[in-house]
This record gives sequence, structure tokens and C-alpha cells, in this order.
Amino acid sequence: MRKYEDLAKAIISNVGGKENVNSLTHCITRLRFKLKDENKANTEALKNMEGVVTVMRSGGQYQVVIGNHVPQVFEVVMELGNFKSDQPGQEESGEKQSLFNKFIDIISGIFAPTLGVLAATGMLKGFNALFLALGWLTQESGTYQILNAIGDGLFYFFPIFLGYNASKKFKTSQFLGMCIGAALVYPNIVGLTQAEPLYTLFQGTVIESPVAITFLGIPVIMMNYTSSVIPVIVATYFGGKIEKLFKKIIPDVVKAFLVPLFTLVTIVPLTFLVIGPITTWASQLLGAATLGLYNVSPIIAGIAIGGLWQVLVIFGLHWGIIPIGILNLTTLGADPILALSFAASFAQTAVIMAMFLKTKDKKLKVLTIPSIISGFFGVTEPAIYGVTLPRVKMFVISCIGGAVGGAIIGATAVKGYIMGGLGVFGFFNFINPQNGSTSGVISSIIAVAIAMVVSFVLAFIMYKDEEKETDKKGNEPLLSKEAIGSPITGEVIKLTEVKDDAFAQGALGKGVAIIPTEGKVVSPVDGVVTTFFPTGHALGVTSNGGAEILIHIGMDTVQLEGKYFKPMVKQGAEVKKGQPLLEFDLDAIKAEGFDIVTPVIITNVDNYLDIVETNSKDIAFGEELINVIIRS
Repeated sequence: MRKYEDLAKAIISNVGGKENVNSLTHCITRLRFKLKDENKANTEALKNMEGVVTVMRSGGQYQVVIGNHVPQVFEVVMELGNFKSDQPGQEESGEKQSLFNKFIDIISGIFAPTLGVLAATGMLKGFNALFLALGWLTQESGTYQILNAIGDGLFYFFPIFLGYNASKKFKTSQFLGMCIGAALVYPNIVGLTQAEPLYTLFQGTVIESPVAITFLGIPVIMMNYTSSVIPVIVATYFGGKIEKLFKKIIPDVVKAFLVPLFTLVTIVPLTFLVIGPITTWASQLLGAATLGLYNVSPIIAGIAIGGLWQVLVIFGLHWGIIPIGILNLTTLGADPILALSFAASFAQTAVIMAMFLKTKDKKLKVLTIPSIISGFFGVTEPAIYGVTLPRVKMFVISCIGGAVGGAIIGATAVKGYIMGGLGVFGFFNFINPQNGSTSGVISSIIAVAIAMVVSFVLAFIMYKDEEKETDKKGNEPLLSKEAIGSPITGEVIKLTEVKDDAFAQGALGKGVAIIPTEGKVVSPVDGVVTTFFPTGHALGVTSNGGAEILIHIGMDTVQLEGKYFKPMVKQGAEVKKGQPLLEFDLDAIKAEGFDIVTPVIITNVDNYLDIVETNSKDIAFGEELINVIIRS
């Protein structure tokens, strides 16, 4: 673990220090920070750090993409930062979130910690189903029973685990959430449920009509909450509210035991009486509705989900679909929705394989090898961020392959029966545990094979290494350059004259500063807007040649909180040189007392032999401002 200590220290420093961190979790490839103020994070420094793939900001989270070794880095960051998974009483980030972003943040915070063990137990169930189908085991054998207990245990008692995670997310007692979950799956309670069909919709989907008992004379509609998802999350949310109320009115001397006592005797019966039945029926209806939409055209659904899945992953929006898959598994016993995305990771991997065979760039070859390996195990972030996304055409081809695979999976009605492994381990997800049928596995193999062939062939045909300049004799020069245009019109000054040590000392990169005479910023290159601060005062553009340019309008203008700044494009937009990116009210900013000097710097200077700035004293939009010198 010590080998990650320097990386962990640098990450903590560049997210704004320990005091700027509200909470930290991780998923398969990313550290997911909740920061008090994202503007204090040095995003460009993190992106250029060895050991960091990239940085994403989505769903109210500041996501540092690490790659396959994220669990080890997470442990060291947690230790050095003395962070806790649950930090009640801390202030949330001041950034206002949309309802959708709040939903994504809640869902990812509750489900992400369970994904590793959920995949592991799902793989065990998949192997068990395979052994059963091959006749190696019988359902009566002890080996089968024990392996099945391991595989089923997490999913059967899922409400307890989700109660724990939900309580952390809602900043209430962790044992409160666990107790609510445990009550829902208490064996004697489960034994009381005798669900019968109430009515059906969408091709036989059953809405339960359970028997009723009473609590203090009040009828209780008993439902089976084993493996359920939504009831415990909603109950924990309201349980937290009730707990806070009792903390206010119960004397301190008896709070330790009376607060949990009164909270539990209030929220657990309320859950059985109201929350549980309503949320269970709502979950069943949601699952039925998604299947209804899927049944309208499984092929179109496959094209949409398979083709867009990697785009959703980039922005963390796939968290909006994963709970639907889990709901379908818990209420219907099978899920066709997540299955539609299965071929996407293989399509991405096939593109990388084609690039590996086609490229003559030694650095790119080295980069593709670990991406191919991790891709076959379903982890595609290193491939996306490090290889295909900077070469947009290759990323689009991988999406086309994912859409083809999704269409075939939809057309052949493949369903997942477990939340199992990713990549090559994911084929076991499609074995029907009821009858041992492997038809879904065969169909998914065909879909993956075709998706990979389509992606590989298209990428192999269309990929070309970037052309290098040659001299008059046709020889490659030892050096080449990339010209960066000016994004600002105004007076050019040296970076050392900026009244900010971070810029003046070159800590953030090399370049120049401009005193603007017009309140407009244009793109200095053809490329992508990789960073656009919510306050509008700073943005980063990465050129098609790989130069990462930071444009920071004024000093300390983050304090204006977006006032006087009008972004013209969004983060992630592809832009052309000279395209307007931002307008700002120059006079109003100066009237507020802020220095309007604007640094324009190259942040990934280590990738270049030298950075050569213009000698001009005045400059206009698009005129040559900086040259980055590249060794060919």
C-alpha cells in the first residue's frame, strides 16, 4: 500500500485539502469525492498527475478516475486524510444540484459500495448454475447448497446492506438503517407472507396481493421484502428524520438508548403499515413499465442502451439505469435492461485491439495493452479516457459496436438472472437458474462476437496515426510544434507579473497573461472543452494535438460566483479555433474591484520539450500566442 502514499497525498492536496472533503467513496475505477467547494480543487493538476486517468464532475460528485487499483488508492487516501465513510454534521457543498443530480448522487452513494461484493456473489451463483446445467452438481448436494448460500446470502439480506449504506448517505445512525432492513427480512415475518396475484400487466408481470395481519388492531399488509431495494431506502430516509426529531426533545442523559428505541418503534411499524406496501407496489409498477417500453421494440432499446452506455458511464449517469435492473431482478426474477449494455465493453476493447495492431506509435502501443486486459474484465475507463475519447472517431466506433451488440441481445430476448461479474465473467449472468438453460449465454456470445468484429474492422480501416511534419527531403524533423492561438484580445504580459504565486511561479503550467480589452473568450485551438468551472471564470480546452490549455479570467473572480460570466458552450463540447466560448462583463468585474489579468497557460508541460510564448505586446483573437515544441 505504501507505493500509493505519494499519489494519495497529491490527490488530497489537489482536491483542496482534508478540510475541503465532505465524504469519499469509490466504485470500480473512481474515487468519488463530495467536496465543500469544487472550485478549490486543482482539476488540471490532478488530470496531469501520474496514476490519475482523468477527472470527472457529475451528479454532484468530484470523480478522480484511477483505474483498476482504485481500492488500494482509496484505502491510503482514507487513512492519510482520516476520512470517514459517514461524516454527520459536515456542511454540504454550496453548489446547488438539480433533482436529477441529487438522484444520481443518492443512488451511486447507496449502491456503489456494494458493487464489488454483489458482482462476486453473483459470479458464484453463475458458476453454480453452470455446474448444475453441466450435471456436475445437483441441487441436493452439499457443495451446491453451500455455494448457493454464499451467492444468495447478500441478495436475500440485501435490505440490511442497503440500510447501512442509506443511513450513511442520509447521515443518520448506521445501525438504524440495518435494524430496519433486518426487521424487513426477519424469518418469522417472511414466513407470514403468502403473496398471490392481484392483477397482471405487461405480458404476465405479477403485482402481489399479500395477506394481512394487524398491529395494535391496525391491518398490516404483509409483503416479502427479501432482496428488495426501495422500501428500506425510503424507510431509512424517514427514519433519519424521526431520529433527529427525538434527539431534539429527549434529554441528553437518556438519549443513548431512548432515541433509538422511540425511533425504531415508530419507523418499523410505519414501514410495514405504509412505506413498505406503497414502495413495493411502486417498484413492481416501475419494473413492469420498463419492461413494457422494452417490449415495444427490444431492438431499438438495445441500440439506444448499447450505443449510449459508454457515454452514460463517462458522466456517471448509468447509475440511473442500474437500480431499474436490480428492481427487475427482485420483482420479476430476471432483467433484460442491463443485458442490453453487455456488449459495449467488448466493443470498446475491440477498438483498442485494432489500434494496437495498426499504430506505429510506441507510446500508444504501451498504453493499449493494459486497456485491452482490463477491458476484457469489463473495466473500460482506462480505454475510454486514455485512448479512444481523445480520438473521438474511435470512441464513436466503439459506441456503434455497442449498439449492434445491444440490438442483437434485444432481438434474441437475452435476460440477466443475477447481478454478477463484468466482462468475460458476465456471460454467467444469463444462465437461467430455474431450468439451467444456457440459450442466453449463447445469444450473448454471438452478440459480443459480432459487436467486436464490427468495432475491430471499422477501427482497423479508419484508424491512422497522426501525421508528422517532414522537411523538404521527406525526412521527419527532430522537432515539431503546435501553435496555440490567442483566446483573448488585449495586452500581453509575462506570467511572472501576475499577482498570484501559483501562476507567477509556474506551479500550474507555463504560458503568458493577457490584460483583456474585450469581454470575450474564443477557442485557441480545434479541440474539446474538458473543463468549465460552474462559476464561468475559468475553463480548460484540450487541443486535438493533446495540448491542455487553461484560461483563467481575472484573479479571485471565483468569488463572483458566476456573476458577469456567460458561458457559450458546455463542458465536453467539441470546438473549432475561434469559436466563442465565453462572454464576460469586463467593466462590471473591474468595478467590483477584481484584477482582470487573464493567464493563458499550458498545464501538461511535461509532455513537451519547451513552451515558446509570443514576443508581441498586443494580440488579437486567434493570433499565434504560444507554440508547444514536440519531439517527433
